[in-house]
Amino acid sequence: MSNTYFQFKQFTVHQEHTAMKVCTDACLFGAWLANDENINTASTLLDIGTGTGLLSLMVAQSKFSNNNSHATITAVEIETAAAKEAQNNINASPWSNQIELVHSSIQDYTLKKFDCIFTNPPFYEGDLKSPNEAINVASHSMALPWTELMEVVADLLNPNGYYYVLVPALRAYTMQKLAEQNGLRLIDEVLVHNAAKQKPFRAIHKYSKSASPTAVIKRANFIIKEEGNNYTDHFTKLLAPYYLHL
Repeated sequence: MSNTYFQFKQFTVHQEHTAMKVCTDACLFGAWLANDENINTASTLLDIGTGTGLLSLMVAQSKFSNNNSHATITAVEIETAAAKEAQNNINASPWSNQIELVHSSIQDYTLKKFDCIFTNPPFYEGDLKSPNEAINVASHSMALPWTELMEVVADLLNPNGYYYVLVPALRAYTMQKLAEQNGLRLIDEVLVHNAAKQKPFRAIHKYSKSASPTAVIKRANFIIKEEGNNYTDHFTKLLAPYYLHL
């Protein structure tokens, strides 16, 4: 039987009761976020659909090790079991005083604005549903369609704020168009490949609320594994602060 938890170097993610488990692309996204300059200087951050709390915990490890003690991360989760498990993971971490778990739909959250917002949102619109309702909420855009997500992000983001999102590569353009319709400009895109000869399967996007429509978009490719199925040096360097065996 596989473990019901994922052990990182500085924290543990229990995931027995959470539909969406820890996965490589989410960990890559979390480590990429934690290395972003604007994330590390932001005072208020929002994690939409936190699930196990993974992204908030990865960002917290980097951010608060630099004594940025006045910053706060708000982690919002609609699904009851996931919210409870995320709260337990946060409570057991070194950053329990700096991450606030909110059990709510993001559409109902209106308490404050944020410098940075990040999310690994539901991917699927019309695909075959699972008999597990928690999985449907976590992976299908039923509770949070992308059109509503972008409206909420635009409303909750400060005028000079940044929005970060992980999406399937085939749907990256859809996210970009929805963001532009809500006044957000793509400024950074990383296409993620499992291997060099494979097509990208995920895209990491960074948007700005204040960037010029003519701003040049920074584009890059990220390869997870090299020949022989070993992690690339790039992946190893990025994830070494988190993965136990790197």
